[in-house]
This record gives sequence, C-alpha cells and structure tokens, in this order.
Amino acid sequence: MKRKGKWLLTALMVFGLLFPLVACGKKEAVQTIRVGEVTHSLFYAPQYVAISEGFFEEEGLKVDLKTTWGGDKTMTALLSDGIDVALVGSETSIYVYAQGANDPVINFAQLTQTDGTFLVSRNEVDNFTWDQLKGTTFLGQRKGGMPQMVGEFVLKKHGINPQQDLTLIQNVDFANIANAFASGTGDYVQLFEPTASIFEKEGKGHIVASFGEESGHVPYTTFMSKKSFLKENPEAAEKFTRAIYKAQQWVDSHSAEEIAQSIQDEFKDTPIDIIETVIERYKSQESFAVNPVLDENEWENLQNIMDEAGELPKEVSHETLVNTAISEKIMSE
Repeated sequence: MKRKGKWLLTALMVFGLLFPLVACGKKEAVQTIRVGEVTHSLFYAPQYVAISEGFFEEEGLKVDLKTTWGGDKTMTALLSDGIDVALVGSETSIYVYAQGANDPVINFAQLTQTDGTFLVSRNEVDNFTWDQLKGTTFLGQRKGGMPQMVGEFVLKKHGINPQQDLTLIQNVDFANIANAFASGTGDYVQLFEPTASIFEKEGKGHIVASFGEESGHVPYTTFMSKKSFLKENPEAAEKFTRAIYKAQQWVDSHSAEEIAQSIQDEFKDTPIDIIETVIERYKSQESFAVNPVLDENEWENLQNIMDEAGELPKEVSHETLVNTAISEKIMSE
C-alpha cells in the first residue's frame, strides 16, 4: 500500500508539473508585424507607448520596428513586401494610387492629426505676426512632402505668396535642414521636434509659431498596409489597431512627464526634460489622435492642402483608400 501510495503521489506530482506545460503549449503563437516608420520622432509617442507599456504584447504581437527614412523609401519597402505596415503621411497612399497600383495602400489607423513642425526664427521676435516673414529667407521642407505642403498652405492662409514674398529654400535634404540653419542659412526654418526645442534651449533659434495649430486636423501620419495584407491578415490588423488605440487612450490620460518616462529608452540621446517639453507641446495642440479613426473631414482637408500646393495628382474618395471598419470595431468593444 505504501508503494502504491508513493507511486500515486509521484504520478500526481509529475502530472501537476506537466499540465501547465501542456496548457502553455496551447497558447496562441506570437505573430511578428514588420513596421516601417518614415522617421524616428517624438511626434509618434503613442506608437512607442504601445511598445513600452506592453500593449502589442497583450495582443500576441511582436513589432519589428525599423526607420525607413522618407516617404518614398517607406512606400518602396511596403510595396516590395519589405514591411507589413508603414507609418507615414497619408499623401503617399494617394501618390501610389494615382500611379495605378493594382494592390492599393489602405490607411487603417491614424496616429497623428496635426502637422508636427514649428516655425523657428534665428533672432528673438516680440509679438510675432506672419507678415514678418515677408522679405526674409525661409528654409522650408522637401517639396511634395506634407511638411512642405502644410508650410505653404499656412503661408498662403496668412496672405504670403511663398514664391514671391520671400526667398524660399527647398533643396536641402530633410536630414540636413537643421544643420543648414545652424550654419547660418535662412532667417526662419520649419523644424520638427525635438530639434526645435533643442535649438531654443541652446540659443540657436526661437519657436515663434506652430504649423500644426494653423493648419487644423489632417491625417498627418497613419498606419497603412497593402489591401491584400489587410484582407489576408484581418485578425492581426485588429490586434495591431487595438494596441494602438490602448496607447492613444493611455497618452491622452497621462501627463507629459509620465509619457516621457515611458518612452525615454527610444530616445536615449535626448534629455528627459526636452522629451517632456516636446510631449507637452504636442499634447496641448492635440497632435496625438485619441482614436485611430481617420474621418472624411480630415481626408478632405488633406486633399485641399495637397491641391493648394499643386501636388494632388487626382482626387480620391475617402472610402477608396481609408478603412475605418477596423478602428470602429475596436472602439465599440
């Protein structure tokens, strides 16, 4: 009886040890999503929060994130299946569609809803007004990209003809714009964060206006995939969007200090006080979308800005290149 009892106890112990392993074996496999971001920026804070706070993990996803540096390179990576999801300006999906793509690129989750650049003056300006740009040299962004189009849209909004009322420089590569200004080129420059705040802290320039506040809501940066990918991977698209939505809600309900602490590892070369300043600036002007839905009004505003800049190849309906069903389903849960 003792032997039998001993055997039974051993069997139960072994079963007890094996059962959890068997249960774990049934756990759903983690799926990797390859994401290409057009640049690595504090402007994309909710994306990094989704990573740092484990929201992708909770959905059974592993995000393989890489910076693809530029809208054209990002689209090339997406169309050639080098990445599954692109984080880039929505205007790129229109350019691709206008070229007759058989497998169009679909916007399915919006991340930012305003322009992310700021007008920086070389000299300190009291009581800045936009007409002070007349007769100056303005170092703008790359032609055809959203920053440049929004920049010109805002100038025209304030009665300034970019080609006649100032000297407009647009032949400097994105990566070299800040260095060109620091070296003495231009009286004003259009800069992203954290460069704008760093320049202000170092006395190299002064932030005098926000292009985001001036241009209104626009699908400035969205997550997009080829139509075929969304059709073949509906569950992955939902999980990805759900993680982004969790991050958007987290960012909306937490302070700039808490957000800065959460994403600090993504920007190890940027002082924490600068990260916090930038996040607060973007939060205050509502740059971070609080949900992933890209609505029709924003889509129309985007095309108006492109048309004003002479960069709209053809008008494309909202339903053709935007999928709101995924986001709406996630938000209704």
